[in-house]
Amino acid sequence: MTRREFNKSLMTVAVGAPLFISGDLVSKASTKPDKLDRRNERSSMTYRKLGRTNFMSSRLVFGCGAALAGGKAVRLLDRAFEVGINHYDVGSDIYYKGSERSLSPFLKANRGNIWVTSKAPLPPYNIKPEDQVTLEQTKAAANSWTKLLNQSLKDLQTEYVDAYYLMAINNPAIICSEEIYKAFLDAKTTGKVGYFGLSTHKNAKKVLEAAIKTGWYDLAMIGITPAGWYDWTTKEIEKDTPSLMALQPLLKQARDAGIGLIGMKAVRLMAPMQVAGKGDVSAFDKFYDKKLLVSPLTPFQRAYAYVLENGLDVVNADMQNFTHLEENIVAATSHTYFG
Repeated sequence: MTRREFNKSLMTVAVGAPLFISGDLVSKASTKPDKLDRRNERSSMTYRKLGRTNFMSSRLVFGCGAALAGGKAVRLLDRAFEVGINHYDVGSDIYYKGSERSLSPFLKANRGNIWVTSKAPLPPYNIKPEDQVTLEQTKAAANSWTKLLNQSLKDLQTEYVDAYYLMAINNPAIICSEEIYKAFLDAKTTGKVGYFGLSTHKNAKKVLEAAIKTGWYDLAMIGITPAGWYDWTTKEIEKDTPSLMALQPLLKQARDAGIGLIGMKAVRLMAPMQVAGKGDVSAFDKFYDKKLLVSPLTPFQRAYAYVLENGLDVVNADMQNFTHLEENIVAATSHTYFG
């Protein structure tokens, strides 16, 4: 979709826009397209409607951030597209150096057939999960978000991105900031972005609960594994986390609120130590039934398949070589191993 086409669509759905009454923001659910948004669908991939966006996303999301930093995995993009991956997640240059610029030629070549999201971290960067934030801090964060969105568009060489996230958010007070949400609405009204999202690596339960309460967020990318929440700070499974199965009510509540759920860090614990993992490929075996354990899937494939079967709409994978890409394609289409 071009920026001109997006602006035109805004004119036709104005009735669904958020309202401002007496200075207070009253949120309505983001307007749904009239029909499902299908892009690059192939028989070699499975798809899921991503929340209220109505976008039919490939269940395997190409995580472009680290993979494309410095242009390392650009060679994988065409193969990913060939098998039906239509969802590409990237990140601001201030964190993922060069990844947006590396994605730009592929985006230009396939603009109408792929969904592209990006994200950026917000100041104050040292805020703790339990901290309260001031109006001045949220205004600064909103300003930063707008500037980083504009820079991302410049680096991607596009006028429009399908969604832009608050990156690595762990504080519910930031999630509930009207200043930040207004920044998104301004960007949406001017045709720069379609949907609002967040990513969280820590304190995910409270962050997701806050997002549900606001009604503002279309997408949530969460660090989650078969064992439950993943904590990026400690590089461990969050202490005392419920398992993924025990988190089903919360995940369902988010989906019922129209939030598309994107899993990430699902296999990080099993990754080798040299890439910030623990190298424990049996870490999640106790959560699987016999049918999955005796399947021909690798430990990594089992974990991805399990989170897709149990609450996650899609899963984001950092794929930096063809072997990982091909293995993850199998995982995203392995629903036959579940009862």
